[in-house]
Amino acid sequence: MLYDASRVSNLSAEWFEPRYWEARGALDGAAHGRGAVQLVNASDGRRYVLRHYRRGGLMAHLAADRYLWQGADSTRPFAEWQLTYHLHRAGLPVPAPVAARYRRAGPTYCGDIITERLPTVGTLAACLRTGALSALTWILIGRCIRLFHDAGVCHADLNAHNVLLSDEHVYLIDFDRCRLRAPGLWRDGNLVRLRRSLEKISWALPADRFAEADWHALLDGYRHAARKGELQPA
Repeated sequence: MLYDASRVSNLSAEWFEPRYWEARGALDGAAHGRGAVQLVNASDGRRYVLRHYRRGGLMAHLAADRYLWQGADSTRPFAEWQLTYHLHRAGLPVPAPVAARYRRAGPTYCGDIITERLPTVGTLAACLRTGALSALTWILIGRCIRLFHDAGVCHADLNAHNVLLSDEHVYLIDFDRCRLRAPGLWRDGNLVRLRRSLEKISWALPADRFAEADWHALLDGYRHAARKGELQPA
């Protein structure tokens, strides 16, 4: 296990088991995301997101939650925890990582991660289903993405489910398989992936939920965002 002792001092392996929280009446439903995602309201008032790593696509039929063992630091939960911790310490809008673990069995392992649960209205995808967003919100989304790109963060799955909105802030989540990179065309690839996600989500929604003007507002925010000091690629 790996955890932030400044945030939890009594962590045990049970924290990674949904049934542990369910027995205490602390489960508060599930959320969209890669893997099995559980929302937790702990008795001390703290709120967590517990995620079990699961595969997607065709590989899910072969090994739903098992990954090839290549050392502890290469496990997906430890790699994501370390990167998220790095980004949080750098002041980027991400949830604080709380704990991560892997369980090895021969040549494979499975894993889990716990992060703080942010006080948000919802994901970008959920907010679009509720109503149209203001031009300012789209600009703020663009600025947020630019902050991460200026820090060298290549998000492996930048989509509308991994952008969180609060009344005043925009956050990015889910840094599984993400890494730090030197500037390059991957930035455009991130934006293209997000646009495809927005188009997929909005095609059956009213036309005002995602229009060309909204995308241009996002790009305006992206292009004119204040730069922050870049993190060094790993």
